[in-house]
Amino acid sequence: MTSTEFTHVAAVDLGSNSFHMIVMQLSDGRLQVVDKIKESIRMAAGLDDDNCLSEAAMDRAIDCLLRLGQRLRNMPKGSVRIVGTNTLRKAKNSEEFLVRAEEAIGHPIDIISGREEARLIYLGVSHSLEDDSKSRLVMDIGGGSTEFILGQQFKSKKAESLHMGCVVFSKKFFKQGGIDLRSMHKAELAALMELETIEKRYQKIGWETAIGASGTILAIRNVIAAKGWSEDGITLEALSKLKKYLIAAEHVDNINLEGLASDRTAIFPGGVAILSAAFKSLGIERMYISDGALREGVIYDLLGRIRKEDVREGTVETLEQHYRTNTEQADRVEKLALEFLEQPSQSWMLDENQQHLRWAARLHEIGTAISYSQYHKHGFYLLSNLDMSGFSRRDQQLLATVVRGHRRKFPVLEMEELSKIYRVIAEQLCVLLRLSVVLHRSQSDVALPAIRLKTNEKKIKLIFPENWLEEHPLTKADLRQESEYLKAAGYFLSLK
Repeated sequence: MTSTEFTHVAAVDLGSNSFHMIVMQLSDGRLQVVDKIKESIRMAAGLDDDNCLSEAAMDRAIDCLLRLGQRLRNMPKGSVRIVGTNTLRKAKNSEEFLVRAEEAIGHPIDIISGREEARLIYLGVSHSLEDDSKSRLVMDIGGGSTEFILGQQFKSKKAESLHMGCVVFSKKFFKQGGIDLRSMHKAELAALMELETIEKRYQKIGWETAIGASGTILAIRNVIAAKGWSEDGITLEALSKLKKYLIAAEHVDNINLEGLASDRTAIFPGGVAILSAAFKSLGIERMYISDGALREGVIYDLLGRIRKEDVREGTVETLEQHYRTNTEQADRVEKLALEFLEQPSQSWMLDENQQHLRWAARLHEIGTAISYSQYHKHGFYLLSNLDMSGFSRRDQQLLATVVRGHRRKFPVLEMEELSKIYRVIAEQLCVLLRLSVVLHRSQSDVALPAIRLKTNEKKIKLIFPENWLEEHPLTKADLRQESEYLKAAGYFLSLK
């Protein structure tokens, strides 16, 4: 089944508090929700002082993913996208968890950066609202992080992810569920300190309407409405009344609020403190609520990929322009690398990674913006650390590693930082890119002859027209040197 024939698409948000799944039917370009599942997992509560996920937290998550896997496992490849957020970003043993998690759910899992999470949240929110052309501030309180996005219509203009969330704050400031004036004040003060980093910038840009997304803010709105403290969204006055109620309750076990689900009670005080601080820091007067959030944003981003409107393509083009890469040379290298990839005698199974090879070819000289000397290492640094819209952490790491390895010594140590399956992919993509770069070393527009490539595990053979190599001694010498570089990585290149 091709991507254009998908009848259903699905997204899963592996949040720090809850896991959310949404399945939507795609018909005549329109989407309709056909299934939703939400389970409270409390992943953030499973992080120890060394930022390692506990076995209990991983087991809770895997049990949930097995259930979700029953629903999603038979959906076609490419029709499902699963993203992990703050807790999986922080967890030192996230790779160990991902091996088990991907087996349980039957699809790959992308860990996304905080800003990428914010971008996707804004996309989900904007699709759930009427397009009134007003500038918006969107806020989403998660279990381990809180996202703030400024945007208009479907375009986010500024996005930040701050290190504060309802699970983390409730665990840190409301120990054993106790609530008093002092703990509420300390939690709010900690949130205000986090908000200092964005306060002036966001106020300077400004917005016309404030929108809250996801479970915590939705629960606060429901409680406030049930109490009659605000009939239209959330206000600072209503939040003050809610804080007084929580302090008077003294413990989460004593909280009895209509509109608040029992599985959210224990983490509710932390969320209230964060939202109250945001109102004060940013001068929010009233916040309205959106039904759309991260999972919906992931769906719409996935549809963009399916419809060949992948935001990652725009990110690569922007980087090419910003760092003024040699696009003519990139064209040459890309064309030959893709020809190698598509040759029938090429046995490596890399069809799903064609985009990564293209992007690496487009950006392989990005490091020259810093210095020609060791520019492949500069490129690795840039691509490892830049905010790249649309890219998951794994996508970005794979791209950076392939660029790092496109010349000189093979980057064995950097390869070892990748998970085993992606290490093999990165090595093979590196080989194809390296050969294309070597063969285009002259940066000439003179067309190369037809060159055949054969691969068999770690054996590579390049077959040239008769006498061509003898007529191009510099290329032959470069390929001999390349053979030595590859041999050090366990690959064997022969020329014919």
